[in-house]
Amino acid sequence: MSCQNATPGLNKGSQPWPENPERTSHGATAKEDASTALLGNQLTLGDFIQIQRAFEPLEPSQTICMSREEFVQRMTETVGWGTKEEYGELFDKVDVAQEGFINWDKLTSFLLLTLYEKDEQAKATLVPQWRDLEFLPVKHKDTIQRVIFLRSSSRYLTISKEGSVGIWGENLKLQKTLPITSDATKLKHLWVTSMVSLENVNKIAVAFTSKEICFYDLLSKEEFPCQYKLQGLKGTPICMDYWYNPLDANESILSFGDITGKVQVIAFTTALISLFEHPAGACEDEEATVTINWADLRPGHHKCCYTLGHKLHHGDWVRQVTYNASLDAIISSTTNNTNTVVLAWREKSKKHLKMTSFNIAQGIHAFDYHSQLNLIATAGIDSKVCLWNPYFVSKPVGVLWGHSASVIAVQFFASRKQLFSFSRDKVLRLWDIQHQLSIQRISCFFPKSQDFRCLFHFDEAHGRLFISFNNQLALLAMKSEAGKRVTSHKKAVTCVLYNSVLKQVISSDVGSTVSFWMIGTGQKIKQLTGCHGNAEISTMALDANETRLLTGSTDGTIKVWDLNGCCHHILNVGQEGAVDISHILVLKKTILVTGWDRSITVFRNQNFNQFFIQPEEWKGGIQHHDDILCAAFLPPQTLVTGSYDGEIVLWNNSTENAHYVLHPDYQRLLKSKSDAGPQKLLGAGRSPSTHPTYDQATLGACSFEMDTECNHAVMRLCFLEARKNITGTGGANLVSCGGSGYVRFWDTFKKQLLAEFLAHSGVGSIIMSTDKSNRYLATGDLEGWLKIWNIEEYCLNSSKNKLTQAPTLIRSFRPHEDWISSLEMCEPGGRLLILSASADCSVCVTDVCGVPVQIFGQEKHWQLENCFSVPKRDTNLMGNKIQEKTIKEIPLFSKEESCLDPSKHSLLDKKTYSIESNI
Repeated sequence: MSCQNATPGLNKGSQPWPENPERTSHGATAKEDASTALLGNQLTLGDFIQIQRAFEPLEPSQTICMSREEFVQRMTETVGWGTKEEYGELFDKVDVAQEGFINWDKLTSFLLLTLYEKDEQAKATLVPQWRDLEFLPVKHKDTIQRVIFLRSSSRYLTISKEGSVGIWGENLKLQKTLPITSDATKLKHLWVTSMVSLENVNKIAVAFTSKEICFYDLLSKEEFPCQYKLQGLKGTPICMDYWYNPLDANESILSFGDITGKVQVIAFTTALISLFEHPAGACEDEEATVTINWADLRPGHHKCCYTLGHKLHHGDWVRQVTYNASLDAIISSTTNNTNTVVLAWREKSKKHLKMTSFNIAQGIHAFDYHSQLNLIATAGIDSKVCLWNPYFVSKPVGVLWGHSASVIAVQFFASRKQLFSFSRDKVLRLWDIQHQLSIQRISCFFPKSQDFRCLFHFDEAHGRLFISFNNQLALLAMKSEAGKRVTSHKKAVTCVLYNSVLKQVISSDVGSTVSFWMIGTGQKIKQLTGCHGNAEISTMALDANETRLLTGSTDGTIKVWDLNGCCHHILNVGQEGAVDISHILVLKKTILVTGWDRSITVFRNQNFNQFFIQPEEWKGGIQHHDDILCAAFLPPQTLVTGSYDGEIVLWNNSTENAHYVLHPDYQRLLKSKSDAGPQKLLGAGRSPSTHPTYDQATLGACSFEMDTECNHAVMRLCFLEARKNITGTGGANLVSCGGSGYVRFWDTFKKQLLAEFLAHSGVGSIIMSTDKSNRYLATGDLEGWLKIWNIEEYCLNSSKNKLTQAPTLIRSFRPHEDWISSLEMCEPGGRLLILSASADCSVCVTDVCGVPVQIFGQEKHWQLENCFSVPKRDTNLMGNKIQEKTIKEIPLFSKEESCLDPSKHSLLDKKTYSIESNI
């Protein structure tokens, strides 16, 4: 197709480049550079259109070819600028085969390849910017052996030498720590050496000094029960790796190396069905541990797997092992200078290995492989980082010099084709592989201890670098690479609210700052800093009259503020301890708080004649088996709470008794607290005795597809209050979302799940918000994507069959570069807007129809006063300033509260915040 037909709009009015000294006086510059880079960079779209016209044939079936002389002459005449020498050099570079002629396809291919190479080069030399080094509050008592990320549940796991497992949320908040085995006496006599995640079957494998590998189930209601125990290994396994085929999850490989120098491989062929066959005479109890003997496994008694291995390391400890699918080889290493790195290639039968090896002076501590570059990087004990071609074993293809101490870790930054290296003297370097240059050096931030064991793990998907020093875990997090991207806060934003009375947006961040913005212009009008000292503000809420702001913090307190920044009450949620407050629900007579426990914390109105307020007992007791993350209320008395394990409990808010549990896999009736007696739950509440026995005929067996999505953590709950006639007609009146990216619609009257659909795939948990008329639903994920759905006609009638078709998707876009932490929908001036807050430090606003995203805090304010005008009774516009008038203070609960004199409180209470105003 000719250019004239393809891009008619571009052809109109296309003119040569205007007079410009840089474009017209090329003589000396071109001769000095002798390069076509300058010419290629300065060709404009109009120039390319003119060049394409010169190559256009009279008939579509023909191809125009030009010799060197013809090309030079035609280009100087057609484009109108540039010298003959420049076009001659351009011709020579395009005609690499020296055929004496070029055509349009050859020219465009060369230019596109040049642009691609420049883009790759710019990406490779891009230096990441890091946030301040942070030491995570681990509870490990001994050396940390491994850090892994579970994509299915968006959790991190850490494991230490003494057998303690730390479970972390996506936001790197430590959720709980538990022993990997219940046999406490046994832990005193063995150590954990390694751990890997079996993502395709939702298990983890842990290696012990007792010469055994245990496989733990991540989906069990218990906390990591041991499903398989592989015993009888000849040597203690000290390193492991796991791989599975993304196209066929039944095919997977577990590789491990031991202290005798052996490298062993278990190749699973039916992993989704079973890793191992149950031995004859084994217990039929599904929860019982199946013991597998290595001697029985090797002869091939198990049809679902087979073993491979080699002994080429000759008694040296195998320090690292991995299987790479692109090479179809097992790579392993030791600290010896012979057979330092061994590549065991699988032959066509897949059951035999062919070995090649590298001999590296003084040995290495670690290695990594980049499949696109086809390079193995080794961390040399001799302070060198070497780059190897896996098919060329005699010498390295590159050596990176710069470390002055032994290199103990290397890992590729795969997408940028860069390499991290970390040395014994605690110096971190980042290398440009193409030029073999160090482009970044970081030191002096790490602990000063001399004797330490280091774990190095770079989570590229989240831009997080973990470095452990014995039982300490340090985090280096990459800053956003937005360049000049506008930010609303200096630190990650945690919550956003809309005050419909003042037409203002309120946002908070992890640095304990609250900012107030004009919805019409994006201008910041007020800021409260140090609201909770240095503690993070995790969530906020407004009272019913929108004259009181409640801020919840990780310091274990909730503060009640007026909109002038005066603190009226402090609610002692955490009982003088730090807690993770995730939700504040303000009702007529109570304030309900959830987030870090299985129970509801309640504050009653009769106590709001004091400054410091203590919580009271929730009459309904504990009904959840995991932490409560969110809550929602439907007048006159329906309360729902959602927890991490996916359970939604229905309560009567008047009596404070629970009566039903909703879950994607089951529903069950609850007895009142008085009928059930005391409910004391052990540990985290997941012991088998605390869970009801469900009728399998009713619940059905959970398929593997369902099991992979069983991380149903309920992050948000929302009642569809606009659906007032739902009781008579049936249909959904409650929406939940969270784990695995699913949104679910429930009928709380019939206790039925009506619909579920995958809103965001492969991103972990999501959050949501809906407008007051319940026409639209907005969902946000951990990668900054926002989707808007039309739910006005969705699930209006009840049905026996669960609906899995998603509602109409109106808009999908990415307003943020990091995870979306809060969503709010508002309608100032009758126009529906979506407010979003993110860990990328920005608060954004847009509408349903596709107006460009605006960021609060940008220098140029948007002008939307016609749509979002502020009522004159609230504010008075005076030039560039906004003079706030006094608004009648409406008490949060009672008249006595509004008479409370803040001046009677201690000086310390009054200095817990400061106000910075931009007006």
